[in-house]
This record gives sequence, structure tokens and C-alpha cells, in this order.
Amino acid sequence: MRSSNPVFSRRGFGRDNGYAGFNTAPQAGGPAVATQANPYAQPTGNPYAQNPYAQQDQQYGAPPQAPATTGRMTIDDVVMRTGTTLGVLIVTAALSWALLPIDDANISRSYGIGIGAALIGMVLAFVQAFKRKASPALILTYAAFEGVFLGVISNIVDNRIADGAAMQAVIGTMAVFAGVLVAYKAGWIRVNRRFYGFVMAAALGFILLMAVNLLFAVFGGGDGLGFRSGALGVVFGVIGIILGACFLALDFKQVEDGIAYGAPREEAWLAAFGLTLTLVWIYLEFLRLISILNSSD
Repeated sequence: MRSSNPVFSRRGFGRDNGYAGFNTAPQAGGPAVATQANPYAQPTGNPYAQNPYAQQDQQYGAPPQAPATTGRMTIDDVVMRTGTTLGVLIVTAALSWALLPIDDANISRSYGIGIGAALIGMVLAFVQAFKRKASPALILTYAAFEGVFLGVISNIVDNRIADGAAMQAVIGTMAVFAGVLVAYKAGWIRVNRRFYGFVMAAALGFILLMAVNLLFAVFGGGDGLGFRSGALGVVFGVIGIILGACFLALDFKQVEDGIAYGAPREEAWLAAFGLTLTLVWIYLEFLRLISILNSSD
């Protein structure tokens, strides 16, 4: 199974990799069988658990060696890399909030810098998504530019539309993250193929509708079809947050599979990148929803 997150689905913990997926677990009472989904399955069901020198050691009378465990991704690695990535994003967001004024004389320039940073961050995100390996420098650079954009847009919304909107969006994002994590660990959310298919179909429809709305807004003026304002805007804002929560559940599953099947430690950067993308999505949806609710007052 591939995650909805383009980072995970391109290079990360999808079923086409040798260390993760739903079809790689050993069968009860027997060895794992190599399938098209996992052509690298080993008799242990974990391609990273076997010692490649075990047979050679037996030939020369050496004692059997335990499987190597170094260099494998752990939850601590994921937490540390995610914390580092989010830390860079938060620092640059705070700096852009403080150093890019949004008064009447400077708002156009600051907004332009924010949009430019968002475009650069988008390009960097696509580059990393299509790279074969995670690049820590690229991921942290993405976080820096994304932070500049978030700092500017949050400052504008907080000071010109809804006082306290940024903090409310942060609290909302943290609540969604914590809620999904608790629900996932408790087994209330079952991430399977049906769940994945539903989320992907919903996400595709959501993105297509937003793209159509944007085209109508660009060529027709106003808010296009009205999907981002008024009552419809509130509905689609809530849908966007729910989709973000579903993405988090998928990401948690992919990270869990990567750890269980011995993904290399450098893949923790990929996990951090994917989780950061999802959290940014949720934060922006909260910020947009708060803006709509306050604009209608």
C-alpha cells in the first residue's frame, strides 16, 4: 500500500519497497513468500533481519551471528528528525513574522516575499519527492522557505482578519495530531486498503474542486465558485482538516511499517518530511477556516 503523501508513495514506506507493506509479513506457521508486491521477501518475512554472512560463517565453523540492528530507523530517529524539521520551520516563521512588516506601506512587499518563498518551497518539495534518497539539506531548506511563507500569511490573517488566528490554528493542528495518534495507537482507526482507497478518492475530488475554484477565481474574479468563502467555505475547510487527519493516519502506518521492517536510518528524514507536509496542510486549513468564520461575522 502506498501512502497518500507523495513523499512516502514515491520513495518511502510503500509496499513496493523491500522493508514495508501489507503483503510482506510472514504467514502463520510458515515462511514468507515472495510476491509481486514484495519480490524481496526473505524466509524470515523481513529482508533486513537476515545476516548475509550467516551461511559463510557456518561453512567455516564460526558461531552464528545475530542479525545486525545498527543503522535501522527507530521511532526516536523519526521524532528527532521531525522535531528538527519543524523547529527550522517554526524559527523561520517567527523571523518572517517579526522582520516582514504588514502595514499598509509594506504589506505588498512582504506578501510577495511570502508567495515567492511558498513557490520555492513547493519546488523543493517536488524535488525531494522524486529523489531516490532523502536529502536532509533539501528537507531543511524546504522547511525554511515554508516557514517564511507561513510566517507572513499567519501575520496577515492574525492582524488583519482574525486576532489570535495563528495561535488557534496551531492549537487546532496540535489537537488533530494528538487525537489521530491516540486513535491510531488505540486501534480506533484501522488503516487498510479500503481506508486508503476512500482517502485517496476523497483527496482527489477535493483537490480537483479546489483547482476548478481557483481557475474560476483567476479568470472570473472574486472567489470563483465560492468553495473558499461563506457556508461552502466552512464545509470545505472542515473537509480539508478531516482529510489532513486521514493523511496523518496513513503516515503513522507507513512509519510504523518502516520501523517494523527495518528501514534504513536515513529514511527517518523522509518520514519527517512527509509528516511536516501533512501538518502544514492541516495548519493552513485551520487558518483558512478561522479566516472564513471571522469574515462572515
